[in-house]
Amino acid sequence: MISIWSIKKFTVHYVLKGAQLLKLAIRHVLLPVCFFALTEAHAAVPFDLSEFRGQVVYLDFWASWCGPCRQSFPWMQTLQGAYSSQGLKVVAINVDTDRADAEKFLQLFHPSFDVRFDPAGDMAEHFKVKGMPTSVIIDRHGAVRYTHIGFRPVDRATYEDQLRRVLTEK
Repeated sequence: MISIWSIKKFTVHYVLKGAQLLKLAIRHVLLPVCFFALTEAHAAVPFDLSEFRGQVVYLDFWASWCGPCRQSFPWMQTLQGAYSSQGLKVVAINVDTDRADAEKFLQLFHPSFDVRFDPAGDMAEHFKVKGMPTSVIIDRHGAVRYTHIGFRPVDRATYEDQLRRVLTEK
């Protein structure tokens, strides 16, 4: 296990090397290690999953130009409504570099679930996103349980079964 001290020491070392190296340290060391740890290092992390500790998270990476994303958004809205009382939190992370494109997309759907923005692609890189949309089901303890690339309406039942299984776990 990596201690907070070794993370701080590692980070300080890279700060002295310059801003680019610090970015690499955050992306490849601090982000994976501190995902569910409450430390001061979170100031550099744009999205902190620890705020959802104890909940099941359906994390969805999407882009405004993505056709299947247009099909998944209404379904995610349905999921949030159906399972939020059981501890489900839907979080959609947009990867568009132009926020205006994302905002136009959102005006079509008016989602009530949590929408975040990752124009630099840091979170997408951490989760090794290879296609749009990519969804990740994260259990109450922060473990990735399922990852899906793409979205087809025919797969909704499978994804929902996986979510229900994870939601029943404590």
